[in-house]
Amino acid sequence: MGMPDRLEKLCADKGLRMTEQRRTIARVLSESDDHPDVETVYQRASEVDPKIGLATVYRTLRLFEEANILERHDFGDGRARYEEVPEEHHDHLIDVKSGAVIEFRNEAIEKLQHEVARKLGYRLVDHRLELYGVPLEED
Repeated sequence: MGMPDRLEKLCADKGLRMTEQRRTIARVLSESDDHPDVETVYQRASEVDPKIGLATVYRTLRLFEEANILERHDFGDGRARYEEVPEEHHDHLIDVKSGAVIEFRNEAIEKLQHEVARKLGYRLVDHRLELYGVPLEED
């Protein structure tokens, strides 16, 4: 989870004008650790400021995404989810029953991806790994 003002600082660094509503949306995102979708961000933001409209949330998320402040994920449920661009790379496991998103990092997988790229004649500069699963049956 990010620091409450990390997103705001990133916005300032990128020269984005911070309106009160943008600030509220940035704060909601910084305080979320569940990869919220647009609707969820809207609900949380409008609890803070009832005047915020859904269109404003859409526009602001797109703006943050274009400025590389947010990462947008499409976990196959048709809803784009958002998270702060992580300070450290991590991958995601998505529980297809509940929709829960679990962040993980695995050094063996990281190494393997670099090896695969190298064997194919490339230097890896970025990658994204998403695993989809259902909970193991409890015995």
